[in-house]
Amino acid sequence: MNEPAVPGRRAFLLGCAALTLLPGRAKAGAQKYEPLADSVRSALAGQIADRRPPERTFSNIEERVAFLAWLGDMSDRLRGRVPDYTTRVEFLKTLDYEAVRSGLDRQLMLGLIQVESNFRKYAVSVAGARGYMQVMPFWTRLIGDGEPRGLFEMRTNLRFGSVILRHYIDIEGGDLFMALGRYNGSRGRAQYPDAVRTAWHGRWRYEPAEKPATAERRRV
Repeated sequence: MNEPAVPGRRAFLLGCAALTLLPGRAKAGAQKYEPLADSVRSALAGQIADRRPPERTFSNIEERVAFLAWLGDMSDRLRGRVPDYTTRVEFLKTLDYEAVRSGLDRQLMLGLIQVESNFRKYAVSVAGARGYMQVMPFWTRLIGDGEPRGLFEMRTNLRFGSVILRHYIDIEGGDLFMALGRYNGSRGRAQYPDAVRTAWHGRWRYEPAEKPATAERRRV
C-alpha cells in the first residue's frame, strides 16, 4: 500500500532543486530507538568497527587537487566556528572520508552538523544526543562498544552519524526528506529537513572551479 503524501515533502524537494533559502533554524532533536533485524545490526556494527585511517586515497592528481581546493574553501568558512587550524583541517578530512565512505554529500553533512550542534564537539541535547552530529547513546549499545562517552570523540561521532544517516536514507528508499526527519526524531514534519536544506544549499553550498581545459572546449 502506498504511503500517503506527507505535507512539506513537496516543498522540500522543490526547495532543494531551486536552492531556496528559508529563514530561521530548527532545534536539533534526536533519533528514536527502533529494533533492528540481526542482519542490519551486524552490517551497521561492521561499518562502525572499521578502523582504517580516516583519509581517503585518490586515483589521480586532479582528484587530489580538487579535494585540496574543497578543503581550503571549507576551512575558510569554518574558521569562525572552529578557530584552531589543525583541529579544523582534521575535522574536515575526517568528514570527507566518512561522507565518501557512506555515499553521502559532504555539504549535506556540514549543513546537518550546523543545525544539530553548530560544530560544538561536546554539545548535548535535552534528549541526550551527543557531539557534532548529535548521536543518541543507545546507538553505542546497538552497533558499537556500548560506551557513549566515545560519541564526544570526533571520528567516532562522525562515523556513527554518517552510518546512521545512510541507514535512514536506505530504509526510506532514498527519500531524503523522510530520512532527515527520522534522523531528527521528527519524521514527516518539515521544520528540520528545511533547516538542514537551508544550511546545505546556503552557507555550505559548493561548486568546484571548472577546469580551464573544459572551459576552453566549451568556447569552441
